Amino acid sequence: MPRIALFDYRVIANNPIGSCHRRMIAGLCHEYEFTVFAVEFENPCPQRIRWVRIPCPKRPLAFLFITFHLVAPLYFLGYRMRNRVHFALVQSVESNSGLGDVSYAHFCHRSYLRRHWRRSQAPGLRGWLRWLDHALHSLLEPWAFRRARAIVTPSLGLARELASEYPEVARKVSVVPNPVDVHRMRLPPGFNRARFRRSLGVTEDDLGLAFVALGQFERKGLPLVLEALAHLREPRLKLLVVGGREDLVETYRRRADRMGLSPYVQFLGDQHDVRPYLWSSDALVFPSFYEAFSLVTLEAAAAGLPLIVPPINGVEEFVRDGENGLLIHQTRDGVAAGLARFLALSPDARRSMGQAARESVQRYDTRNFVSAWRNYYAALIGLRGGLTATPP
Repeated sequence: MPRIALFDYRVIANNPIGSCHRRMIAGLCHEYEFTVFAVEFENPCPQRIRWVRIPCPKRPLAFLFITFHLVAPLYFLGYRMRNRVHFALVQSVESNSGLGDVSYAHFCHRSYLRRHWRRSQAPGLRGWLRWLDHALHSLLEPWAFRRARAIVTPSLGLARELASEYPEVARKVSVVPNPVDVHRMRLPPGFNRARFRRSLGVTEDDLGLAFVALGQFERKGLPLVLEALAHLREPRLKLLVVGGREDLVETYRRRADRMGLSPYVQFLGDQHDVRPYLWSSDALVFPSFYEAFSLVTLEAAAAGLPLIVPPINGVEEFVRDGENGLLIHQTRDGVAAGLARFLALSPDARRSMGQAARESVQRYDTRNFVSAWRNYYAALIGLRGGLTATPP
């Protein structure tokens, strides 16, 4: 059985890249022997999957980037010598480590800094640390992508970006779309939507808007949503902000207070399960400046929500304006125009749009994701366990 070493910071359910890795290895662990080198790992099958814990600080991200580069190779070398094992394949994330035959890319840091940073940067020390993390990644990106024998991206848009920024790696790039557990995201018959909405201060006459992000609210477009709400002053619009660490949430709560939006915005912080908040909303509003293929857009669509989003990477592949969502520009007026269009729809039209969104993401089901990785590895790994060639 071929052995695969996988390097990722946090292979856990609520980490975008880590959750993709976790679903992939859970689906393939009876076909390959995986060893995960990670700072955090929620092991879906401890009997089959090994974990080598890499002792690195989780924050700030720039420091995690540096220490992981220094520590992970030493642990990898020690593990190989101690256990006398050979890996048919080594997989890493972008430029997060200097190891890897396969680079699983969910970001092009050079492109982001050049095209989007000025519009989406965070203020103060937090913004400076974010810039430093992106700068370190972009510094090593050319080397990491040239060194990798194969590159996987979750969207056609990111594949185009990498080819534009690094033309020499274009032939190595393949696309495996991000997954969504379609069945898990479906509204269950026993869920009391009206009661849950009331607990959040959202009545049946209101239009609940979900904004979901683990952090980086500036890049995800939350300031634009708040500005659009302040501009419209429509009392029926209620915003549910799900995610964010306590300090970030408190910063934005004060910001909403200063804008006079306190009655219309609920900051709910990190939630282990975002599904009830999606099921209780009427649409997802997510004017992100940059994504590889946003998992929350897939989850919201699978939960039956219309999407109010810009045509960014991934989204452009399945959102059809006026059919399963509304496409917007990443400006205050662009978001406000999208919300105004949504307000003008009849309840039946909104429900039809949500149903169309659910149907449009069926092809991204986890089973298809695992199958795509199975085919990808089969094309990469030869009969003797050696890396052969990049699949078409």
